[in-house]
Amino acid sequence: MRPIAVGVCSICGEGLAGPYSWAGERGEIRCGLCQHATPPFVKAAAYGSYDGGLRELIHLLKYQQVRPASNILGRMLAETISDLQPSFGETKLLVIPVPLHARKLRQRGFNQSELIARVSLKLLPAGNRLELSAGVLERQRETASQIGLSRHQRRENLRGAFRVLQPESVSEREILLVDDVFTTGTTVSECARVLRKAGAHKVWVATVARTLRAEVQGAASPRDEEANHLSMAAHG
Repeated sequence: MRPIAVGVCSICGEGLAGPYSWAGERGEIRCGLCQHATPPFVKAAAYGSYDGGLRELIHLLKYQQVRPASNILGRMLAETISDLQPSFGETKLLVIPVPLHARKLRQRGFNQSELIARVSLKLLPAGNRLELSAGVLERQRETASQIGLSRHQRRENLRGAFRVLQPESVSEREILLVDDVFTTGTTVSECARVLRKAGAHKVWVATVARTLRAEVQGAASPRDEEANHLSMAAHG
């Protein structure tokens, strides 16, 4: 795992580099994209950069079905949620994992985002006002791979892919959307948009990892070594 070498956007968590930042009215630092158009979520945070040992851990869980990796990733997600908690409101939050399509769920045997979320909630202090609800959001349409698509094409690819099955469950609620990886943010943004349209009051996003622009990724650090060690432990 590579740490972010510079500051991050206060909204989406992207690493800031060069002129692509802006100080908001409340002293917030925003990347160029969030300055241009505010995302449908309040704030997104991730534990680390999607590379090195952290990427390997996620792949062990998703593609090799090494389920013990979810314990390590869940711990990382719990730390991310703890970092977000000061910005939460006073009401109980509904925790919603980004869903898989039914065919992909049958193929994999589990939703990695839900597995990681369940582990993280067990690690957080009791009474933290977080309630897991995995059946609220549905991925109703399979989508083509996002690899190689432009940002606009990614949005169009996901348009209509998600729906809220229980609008009454999210109406006026504050939501914590969780996923394993934040890449361009298209998936979580579409989920947040659909939840907001169904009546959700506010949406936060917590992920284990996120991709960063190459120019803001730091060099290898002791945290890289830690992630590599944990990956080996998970692999057995």
